Amino acid sequence: MVTYYRDADVLVTSSGVRMGGRDYRLHDLARVWHSRGPRQWSKLAGRGALAVAMIAPLVIGALGIVVALLIDASTTMTVALAGGGILIGLAAVPLADVLLEVVDRSYDRGSHNLEIHALVRGTEVVLLRTDDRQRFGRIYRALQRALDNDVVPRGGTA
Repeated sequence: MVTYYRDADVLVTSSGVRMGGRDYRLHDLARVWHSRGPRQWSKLAGRGALAVAMIAPLVIGALGIVVALLIDASTTMTVALAGGGILIGLAAVPLADVLLEVVDRSYDRGSHNLEIHALVRGTEVVLLRTDDRQRFGRIYRALQRALDNDVVPRGGTA
């Protein structure tokens, strides 16, 4: 038996598939396809919030420098405001690094649910539903390899 993919919830082998807590023999899968669900706007809004969180310290720092130069304050106050603005702007660099990592992971997950469907003994079954694009791709490719290498005719009798 050849194992094409394995994780905690999914197992794709040369003899069968385990997805969603159910086991299917390869020759029971008459047709396999995938689909993409509707866009999840909350995930896009989350990315926008992360972008605002990255830009906010830079805007606050620039605003501090502009205020320091525009108001008629003592030299000490002007230097303090400008220095504070520069420090806040510099603090944005490590914060932006962390937030960019979170944004990268959000793109890996995607903004759509992805589904693998199959026709099992005449009934359409959703084998897998996930928002992780990389995991989905690995599972779907493994399933395709298993089906391509299946020597038993699919779609019915064994």
